[in-house]
Amino acid sequence: MTAHHAIEITLTRPATDCELHRARRVVALAGNSDGTRLLTLQRARTPGRALRTLRRRLGGALPIDVLTTHYPDRQGCVLLNFALSHTARAIIRQAAEACGQRPRDFLGQAVIDAVAQHKEERVRRMMTRFEGLLDQHTPEELLVCAASTLLRHDNRLPSSTLS
Repeated sequence: MTAHHAIEITLTRPATDCELHRARRVVALAGNSDGTRLLTLQRARTPGRALRTLRRRLGGALPIDVLTTHYPDRQGCVLLNFALSHTARAIIRQAAEACGQRPRDFLGQAVIDAVAQHKEERVRRMMTRFEGLLDQHTPEELLVCAASTLLRHDNRLPSSTLS
């Protein structure tokens, strides 16, 4: 069965009216306010095929940086599709061979590792700042301040920042 897959298009810069007009002749697009992210539906059997088909269909119509499946798959992962230079592909292929992996698996693990490292760095920076505040304030003062600040905000943190 062929399904429709929601795909987010991240642009390297805001699209011009002419570029958007040309792209909308090919696919229906919804955009954000600053014109750097678009959303569309692509019909395909698999999410990966939907990404490849959309990249081929849009061709040079838009300054595409990354195509991403909008919803996670059954394993909880979103798929990324980005164009790499021949040099970057060769470097990735060599590094993957050295590790005994396929290039896509090697790159996927590199992205997972980079995201985990980024999260760790954010937590480390926050802890450093917090420890600096503990030098000047009591734990009770910080707790009251944090609670009142959180209660004043209507919006909740995205779940990805909590894990």
